[in-house]
Amino acid sequence: MAERYYNLQLGLSLIGTIWYGIIWSIGLLGCWTARKRYRSRPPPLPSAPPSSTPGVSILRPLKGLDTNLFENLKSSFRQDYPNFEILLSVADDRDEALPVVRELISQYPNVNARVIIGDEDVGVNPKVNNLMRPYNEAAHDILWVLDSNIAVAPGTLTRAIGILSGPSPSNPIPPRRRIALVHHVPFAISNQVSFGAQVEEAFLNTNHAKMYIAINAVAVDSCVVGKSNLFRRSDLERLDGSLVRQKNRENSRQGRGLAAFGRFIAEDNMIGLALWHELDVRHSLSCDVVYNALGDMSLTDYVWRRVRWIRVRKYMSLLVTFLEPFTESVMLSAVTAMSVRFLIGVPIRLFLPVHFFLWVMVDLDVYASLAGHSLPVAKWGHFLVAWAVRELLAFPIWVLAVVGNEVEWRGRRYRLLRDGEVERIGRGRSAVL
Repeated sequence: MAERYYNLQLGLSLIGTIWYGIIWSIGLLGCWTARKRYRSRPPPLPSAPPSSTPGVSILRPLKGLDTNLFENLKSSFRQDYPNFEILLSVADDRDEALPVVRELISQYPNVNARVIIGDEDVGVNPKVNNLMRPYNEAAHDILWVLDSNIAVAPGTLTRAIGILSGPSPSNPIPPRRRIALVHHVPFAISNQVSFGAQVEEAFLNTNHAKMYIAINAVAVDSCVVGKSNLFRRSDLERLDGSLVRQKNRENSRQGRGLAAFGRFIAEDNMIGLALWHELDVRHSLSCDVVYNALGDMSLTDYVWRRVRWIRVRKYMSLLVTFLEPFTESVMLSAVTAMSVRFLIGVPIRLFLPVHFFLWVMVDLDVYASLAGHSLPVAKWGHFLVAWAVRELLAFPIWVLAVVGNEVEWRGRRYRLLRDGEVERIGRGRSAVL
């Protein structure tokens, strides 16, 4: 019995130590890739006449006065690209975003921009409903969907088009499969003193970005955040959201295109998955980040935001969701500390400080790569407190998330169904998007 117990401990300790090495390898890959991609961003390509560049329709779905809305939308008008239009859409003519939109259109009369009022009901997802009219009315095949809380640098569109268009003189080697979607890492910016916003900022700019970049570097499957996505409408029109590749598809457009994703709450991720699996094409991260303006957010808001998206992931990728706690620093360190103590006698009190010191150093390096500068010394105190709270809350939030099947989004309540679909179940309290 003693020998059997020893062998069990030995096996579990070996598994724990190997898993620790795997997670560190993924984290270091994310850190190294962030350094390589974001610390030496190339300048935009030289300007070309509109007739020789593909046209782009920038779609910005709006609802209310999001944080920094004027500057976020203004960044679309200031793109260093010769051939684009901007379609700004709201669901109804009483939306508070309309005065901001009209002011920008008047300030930039030379930019081809217009507002579209009124949505089209194709499912339970209000963002998809809001996008349907601009999606159908867009003049160009290439669409750039940007959330209303996102700002972008002037050269972002030009560099993204260079990736979407394929090999160029500066990048003559084509990928094995064509790139059908270009997306961007969101870099959170918070001028709020609210603690929840600080925790969200620490999360998005370190652990989230690190893992997002690493997963896309490995590229074994689609992983897309929908803050900023470029794709072709002609590709979406071939999708039905089944995630199954079919060699002989019918020509009927019924149930295809953007409307096919109105039944999902995470339409961005589902579109990425559908492109990957139905069309067998691939995605690419750009060398630009996009700037995610965070509004006032309490710690409770932060918790329920994380709960919402973990629950959504649970119904799309069950195994990955259940492994998630063992990728977080606290649970991972606890398991590994016991493992290495059993295997080689390293004291837990020595292992844990070294683990957390190295972990936060890697996260700070990722932050510096995305920001273009190191975290200012004056912000270290606030950042470290917010970072520590995020790490400590990761497991309790996960437990809370996995035991439920309902989420709140934009003041609406949904029940999660299999394969990421949702159904509306009534009105709930306001939620932070």
